[in-house]
Amino acid sequence: MRVTVAFNRFGPGLVQRMPRCRFGVFEVVNNDYVSWKKYAIGGSAAPTILSQGNRFYADKEKEVTKRDGDAPESEWRNWSWISNGDLMLNGAFFTASGRPGLEAEDPSFAKPVSLVAQMTASAGPLSCNQGSMC
Repeated sequence: MRVTVAFNRFGPGLVQRMPRCRFGVFEVVNNDYVSWKKYAIGGSAAPTILSQGNRFYADKEKEVTKRDGDAPESEWRNWSWISNGDLMLNGAFFTASGRPGLEAEDPSFAKPVSLVAQMTASAGPLSCNQGSMC
């Protein structure tokens, strides 16, 4: 399985699972994360996570990542979780693990983190009215 989560704005008050990954390869690209509660990116069952060009703004010192399940650190240290070109603000931090050099596999469409605010400015729920197109 290969999943890409791109160009989203995850606003204040969201708790977790932005995304929550199991197995497979997950590309988390050019998203804007603001003041999450528990964690922003989580996983179990040895997923590969490539985080590139995301902006993480914490409400206090807070980890972006969370490894779930019963896996001890000796096991999850081998899971490939890479942060490449992410911007960590206000105490946000990403715990990387796994094999170095994986960042070369980051998606070619990823833009610099300096463009995240502009790319996600219109992100959010649709404003739809019954009987009309969204």
